[in-house]
Amino acid sequence: MIEYDFSGRVVIVTGASKGIGAATARAFHRAGAMVALAARSADRLAEIVRELGDRAIAVPTDVTDADAIERLVEATVMTFGRLDFAINNAAGGGVPPTPLADVPIQAYDNAIATSLRSVFLSMRFEVPAMLVTGGGAIVNMSSTAGLQGIGGLSGYVSAKHGIIGLTKSAAIDYAARGIRINAIAPGPIATRPVQSDSGTGSRVANSVPMHRVGTVAECADAMMWLCSDAASFVTGTTLSVDGGMLAGMSAYR
Repeated sequence: MIEYDFSGRVVIVTGASKGIGAATARAFHRAGAMVALAARSADRLAEIVRELGDRAIAVPTDVTDADAIERLVEATVMTFGRLDFAINNAAGGGVPPTPLADVPIQAYDNAIATSLRSVFLSMRFEVPAMLVTGGGAIVNMSSTAGLQGIGGLSGYVSAKHGIIGLTKSAAIDYAARGIRINAIAPGPIATRPVQSDSGTGSRVANSVPMHRVGTVAECADAMMWLCSDAASFVTGTTLSVDGGMLAGMSAYR
C-alpha cells in the first residue's frame, strides 16, 4: 500500500457522507490533509467529522445549487486558507433500470443535474480557488457506464459519459496553469458489505475478470494517486478501476 503525505494540503470531497466519498475523505485525512466534507446529509457529515477530529469540517451542500457550491468553496478556503484538491464524487437523481421511452423527463433531468451539471458547477468554483495558490488537482467521478452503454440507465449513462468529456475539456483549459483534472471509472464496488454467498453479489463478481467486486478503499487509492506528485504528468485521462471489466470478455469455455 502506498503511503501519501498530504500534510498542509486541503481537499474538498463531495458526496462524502457515505460509500466512496466517505472512504476517500478518511483516506486523505489519514494522509495528513485538511478535509472539507460535503453532502446533503448534515447529520451523517457531522458524524464522520467527529470521527476524524481535527483538520476536518462538514459543509452540508446540495451540489445542484450553484450558490451552495460557491459557499462550500468559500467555507473551505476561509477555514483552511487554500484549496489544493477536489474530489467531485456526488451523484444521484436516477431511476431504477427503465427503457428510455418510459423514463420520466423530470427523472432524466434530475440525473443530469445531480451527476453531471454538479461536476461543472463544482469545477466552476474550485478552479479559481486553486489558481490563487498556483494549481492543484481535481478528480471527477465517472463510471464504467461512462465508457460503455448499459440498457435501462439512459440518465446515468448520459451523465457519466458527459463527465468524461467535461473532464477532458477542463483539463485542456488549465493544463498550462498548474491544475490537473482527471476522472476515475469504477466498475462494481462494494459500497456496503456484500455477503460472499449472496446470489446478486456472486453474479456481479462473476462478471468481473478478477472474480470479485472492488472496494471503496481501492477507489480512494486511485483518487489519491491522481492527486499526488506521482501523477504529475497525468491530466485529461480516465482511470478505470474495474477489475478488468472494460478490457474485454473472457474466452468461451
